[in-house]
Amino acid sequence: MKIIGIITRNSISEEGHKIDYIYSNIAKIVYDCGAIPIGLVLTENYKKVIDICDGIIFGGGDNFGKYDAEALIYCYEKNIPTLGICLGMQLMGSVFEGKLINIDGHKKTYHEIIIDKNSKLYTILKKEKILVNSRHKSVLKNTDLDVSSKSYDGYIESIEDKNKKFFVGVQWHPEDIKMRELFREMIKTI
Repeated sequence: MKIIGIITRNSISEEGHKIDYIYSNIAKIVYDCGAIPIGLVLTENYKKVIDICDGIIFGGGDNFGKYDAEALIYCYEKNIPTLGICLGMQLMGSVFEGKLINIDGHKKTYHEIIIDKNSKLYTILKKEKILVNSRHKSVLKNTDLDVSSKSYDGYIESIEDKNKKFFVGVQWHPEDIKMRELFREMIKTI
């Protein structure tokens, strides 16, 4: 089985201890799609932990970690299949000359997005319009990566690099709406 590393996020436990966690919904959908999910804590030795994985997921959260940008660039340069979800997509866009802006009205909602027919995302989902969930307070204003979908109010909803095996970022949470096609395609490219 293939191993998918899921970058952990930092938090504080109820008892006040520092913890690193991954979202169980991401781990479950990775497993259901035929791969082994493991949580990756990024330290100065991030290359060693990434190298044991066949693919990497940068999930949602509130803040980027200390080594997130370096790890993302490493995945990009080594052409490791990479999926960015919500904050993970924002990281991808930011690393590639993007800018984040704060917005209102995209938290705890569902809305339709329009997918570019010339994108990898369209090839995967085979739909020009889909309904997605929102849990974010910031959006990507621009980036050097290919924009593959936008919301009706003009915000970037997904990005990709067509020259990589799989380098896709989505603003929504595909793990919560059971969008298995995205995870299956990532695993298939390995």
